[in-house]
Formats: sequence, C-alpha cells, structure tokens
Amino acid sequence: MFNYRADKKSREHLINNMNRKLKLWELDRVSEEEFREQKKFPLIIILNDIRSLNNIGSFFRTADAFNVEKIYLCGITATPPHRDIQKTALGATETIDWEHRLSIIELLNELKSAGVTVCSIEQAEKTTFLHEIHALEGEKFALVFGNEVNGVDQEAIDLSDHIIEIPQFGTKHSLNVSVCAGVVLWEFAKRFM
Repeated sequence: MFNYRADKKSREHLINNMNRKLKLWELDRVSEEEFREQKKFPLIIILNDIRSLNNIGSFFRTADAFNVEKIYLCGITATPPHRDIQKTALGATETIDWEHRLSIIELLNELKSAGVTVCSIEQAEKTTFLHEIHALEGEKFALVFGNEVNGVDQEAIDLSDHIIEIPQFGTKHSLNVSVCAGVVLWEFAKRFM
C-alpha cells in the first residue's frame, strides 16, 4: 500500500540532506603563480635515498597540498623532470621549490646551524609519537623520510633533534613512505593553520 505521507517525508529528508560533490572548477584553488607567491608553512621535506619515482611524485603532490616550503632530494633520490615522477606529482614539481643534494649529512648540518629543527620519521629506541608533536619546540621543521627498505640512515638519525614515530596497531611495522608523508605532514601543518 502506498503511503503518501511517508513517501513525502522521505523525499523531504533527501532534499534537506543532499551534499553535492563539488566539481574541480568549483574548488576555488589558488593559481600556480599565486601558490608560488603565498607564504609557506615553515616545513621542509628531506627525502633520504627514495627509490620509487612514484613515491617521489607523491611527495611533491602532498607538499603542494600542505603548503610546504621546500623539498630536498638527497642521495640516489631521482629528480624531475621524469615521466614517472610527473605521473603522480600532477604538476606539483612546477609549484614546489626543490633542490638535489648528494650528502644528506651536509644538508642536515646546514639546516641545524640555521636553527631548523630536524625530525626523522622512523622507529627508534627513543621516539616522540606523532600525536605528541604539539609539544615540540621549534619554529621551522625539516622532516626526513627514509628509503623504502632501509628507512632513514643512522647518521641522519644521530643528527636529528627528534625521531617521530607513527603509532601503528596492525601486523605490519611500516607504512608506504608516501602514505607516511601524508599522515605526518597533516599533523605538522595543523601547527601553522
């Protein structure tokens, strides 16, 4: 049996609770030029021997999303332009300031002498869990992400002011490094929003 009152109520509920997905052109994003000119969050990404070109591209895209100041590509980490980097970066290699450095150790010493707080994202004997980073002191942070197999070099860990660990609750002991970047950068970006 058709119940007009119930059907009308159901239609009203649908209309009042609609949440239309926005089209890309409706997102009101800044242009590439505006992005280059805007004040960046005081965050630097350092890639320590990242092998996967897709991961490198993902770092660029995530850096763009979280308004990162600069990316340093260290050691064997490949540099743009490269087709596989571009595929995942979606143009972010054109908006994010980046530089290649052979020696991560020289870079970390330079940054530390300039007052930058260096944080390696790794599992170590003494770590700060990611949800506790609000207590870290510092005005500018360099975040070191390590190789997909070996992680962050021990020498880089030894130079770090903090080792940041993402709590995990499953059977695996690590996240994909580009997934890790999204999680960590969101937590650090919240400090500057």
